[in-house]
Amino acid sequence: MGYSSAIPWQGLKRPRPHKTGSPMTLLRFSQTVVPLLLVSTFAISAQAQQPATAPAATAPAATAPAASAKPKAAAKPAAAKPAAAKPAATPAAAAEGEQPVLLGQFGDWGAYKATPGGKAVCFALAKPASAVTEPAGRSRDPSYMFVSTRPSEKVKNEISAIVGFPQKPGADTSATIGADKFAMYTQNDGAWVKNAADEAKLVDAMRKGPDLVLRSESSRGTKTTDTYSLKGLAQALDKVAEECR
Repeated sequence: MGYSSAIPWQGLKRPRPHKTGSPMTLLRFSQTVVPLLLVSTFAISAQAQQPATAPAATAPAATAPAASAKPKAAAKPAAAKPAAAKPAATPAAAAEGEQPVLLGQFGDWGAYKATPGGKAVCFALAKPASAVTEPAGRSRDPSYMFVSTRPSEKVKNEISAIVGFPQKPGADTSATIGADKFAMYTQNDGAWVKNAADEAKLVDAMRKGPDLVLRSESSRGTKTTDTYSLKGLAQALDKVAEECR
């Protein structure tokens, strides 16, 4: 099952912070998507309502819905029709590129692709198979793990996780696969591989291992253990590599 309707976009493209410590975010992206979706919805709704405003129109006039909005322009029905279609089509097409498309579901991992601003972004995504908090019963937002590829930024297989709560400042998160343990630095609710040289090693371990255990601690002292099944990850990454070269 895909998660495209609930994907937290701030986790999709969350590159490593610069050396100065100021992170890059998807603020511009989210500011673009929402308005486009709203404009698209409004335009489509308005277009659908236009024919209903002219119930008395004759059969020939029905071929030009936009003519009802401009009675004096009835002599040019053909010109009015494409003019009405353009406002709805343009934002709708742009918004469509912003939304992630499920390329395929492989075991517990989905492969997705989006084209924000015309730039391809592909990623493999999964939710934890099990999530445990200590103390038990502490509330948190949904958690996810991503392996992202952004060709325009020359980024391939960047691993990140969203843990569902602000993490303890200065505390690292750990990702464990079998006997292999990898440190991940944290910022707010996100986590990334701390040592860049370890990223390829972690990806390789994820391809071969049965599951990954992510341990983190919140700013309130809540400790979490998220276990991700790695079934299907290798196939999902192959699909990502195929779509984002």
